[in-house]
Amino acid sequence: MAKVLTFGELLLRISPDAEANWLKTNKVSVFVGGAELNVATALAKWGTDVYYLTALPVHSLTHQILDYVNYLKIDTSKVALQGERIGTYYLHEGKDLKSSGVIYDRAYSSFYFLKPGDINWDKVLEGVTHFQFSAICPAVSLSAANVCLEAVKACKERGIFVALDLNFRALLWKYGKNPVDILPEIAEYCDLIMGNIWAAHRMLGTPLYNELIEPDTLDKYYEHSAKTSQEIIDRFSSCKIVANTFRFEAGEGGISYSTTLYTEGKLYNSKKYTADKIINKVGSGDTFMGGLLFGITNQLSNQETLEFATAAAYKKLFIPTDATSTTKEEIFETINSHDK
Repeated sequence: MAKVLTFGELLLRISPDAEANWLKTNKVSVFVGGAELNVATALAKWGTDVYYLTALPVHSLTHQILDYVNYLKIDTSKVALQGERIGTYYLHEGKDLKSSGVIYDRAYSSFYFLKPGDINWDKVLEGVTHFQFSAICPAVSLSAANVCLEAVKACKERGIFVALDLNFRALLWKYGKNPVDILPEIAEYCDLIMGNIWAAHRMLGTPLYNELIEPDTLDKYYEHSAKTSQEIIDRFSSCKIVANTFRFEAGEGGISYSTTLYTEGKLYNSKKYTADKIINKVGSGDTFMGGLLFGITNQLSNQETLEFATAAAYKKLFIPTDATSTTKEEIFETINSHDK
């Protein structure tokens, strides 16, 4: 039976309303999140055995948070209790993490200070079949980046499937390295790499083809994703699957969403979803990654895996919390009721 371990920094998202009413009411929304915890939450919701690994300080707030994560049916027994701070960030309700409006307060957190040797990988990886993390982890600090490399090497030695999400957060890379200086070495040990053509360019150094971007059509973007995916597979010996998301604004407050999956020389396209209005962009990509892992660990076909992940990610756009609360039955219903 599959057992998934997700690894990353747990964060508290503080979301003031954009109109600044929180200053008058003394009320503000706080969400427990972090990309990898969002993935774990999705998988647990869909019945997968999942562990979560992060670093947190020892105090009462941590105990409350871990009790909450355990309530979500996520095993936190592997969490490293060390350091002094929980990372936080501020984002106005409804905004995107890629926007200039995000304010990070993550420096000197427990995760920031993680270093090679802190984690006993023999113990942590015992029984694990799949390992997932994102490119946010090595962005936090150089020592955290070194831990990521240590982790994927340990996984590869044990035959554990490794999934990497190429989340690009420009505001986090503050220690004198660019993503392309760090991620390629880590990607060498990853079986599944997910992101989009622009993230792959920034983080792995794959080229962008202007003749496929300038037409600004999905068909050309899909063609680009096939070229980029094959280049990633050719370059990184462990990689067998590459997935790309295409999320574009449509009108005022609307969205267009579709995805691709590339493996064994074949490109799979998802159904296309559109909406005139969404609630929250945070966690949609994490839900997509969770959906991919759900499909892979449940032996769904490549097309079925892609459709499940895409529908799950789309439905996350209408959920205010960081992680999805959609059941797998609701996701399958969405797939079956949606035209290509």
